[in-house]
Amino acid sequence: MTLSAVRKPAVDPIASALRTLATERNGLEALAEALTAGLGERFATAVRLIGACTGRVIVTGMGKSGHVGRKIAATLASTGTPAYFVHPGEASHGDLGMIRADDVVIALSWSGETTELSSIIGYAKRFRVTLVAITSKDDSTLGREADVCLTLPRTQEACPNGLAPTTSTTMQIVLGDALAVALLEARGFSAQDFRIYHPGGKLGAQLTQVCDVMHAGERLPVVAVGRTMGDALVEMSAKGFGCVVVVDDAGLLAGIVTDGDLRRHMRPDLMTLEVEAVMTRTPKIVAPDALLAEALELVERTKVGALVVVEDGRPVGLVHVLDLLRAGAA
Repeated sequence: MTLSAVRKPAVDPIASALRTLATERNGLEALAEALTAGLGERFATAVRLIGACTGRVIVTGMGKSGHVGRKIAATLASTGTPAYFVHPGEASHGDLGMIRADDVVIALSWSGETTELSSIIGYAKRFRVTLVAITSKDDSTLGREADVCLTLPRTQEACPNGLAPTTSTTMQIVLGDALAVALLEARGFSAQDFRIYHPGGKLGAQLTQVCDVMHAGERLPVVAVGRTMGDALVEMSAKGFGCVVVVDDAGLLAGIVTDGDLRRHMRPDLMTLEVEAVMTRTPKIVAPDALLAEALELVERTKVGALVVVEDGRPVGLVHVLDLLRAGAA
């Protein structure tokens, strides 16, 4: 008889999920409590050591800790801390050459006795590479040999057998995130810095600035106050954005005429009216250095089709909702 043929008792999946969440939440609460006690001082030391590192952060771990380690390395690298993952099994077969004396090693092992980490631990001690441990046992081999040991509280795994790494790996991930964010904040890592490492996809598009996609110069539809709506319609049609920006005699933004304004003021003498009789005097504006994500939020909130890009009171460009769609921000 196969295991799949054995009848198992019915389990409520929602109740099971809630138990898992509750168990892992207890683990995070224990981690938060530890950070307010002895772990906090060690954590701050680790942040200082990694922040002062002139090389790279080498993250390593075996099994589930290894998977967590890859994620931590990726998060560090994407937030301004050069980092990559070294597999401990491959390390003893040549990959130790990837580690330099000016690097910092972050090694993850719940037990602190992972055999495969021995070569990296020995290498770090021999060449005085700073070693940060993330483990649950201070007195383990990894804990004793580390320059800083970030000791995780021992809490119940969500696995009912207490075997599958669940709560433990959640705490590892969260502590890794905490390191990355603390380092990010210490460096003053900005949204524009973030864009450098995330140029692709929707995230990259949302981190693009308005000035990168706006229509400026000869492409900007502009008409001066005192001109007729006939002049405005010619300019609007020539530029093809369904609107025209109105400026005063000093070149400052005075308003905007849109397709909607035309419909609202439709009358026989419309073309002879001066633009200020028809224009919207409070157009929605955005700064040239604003992110596309900000422009998208403004467009969605105000239900307008275009934003006037303004600098020092002067219109310098126009960004249309279609520009945001083409850039992938929406």
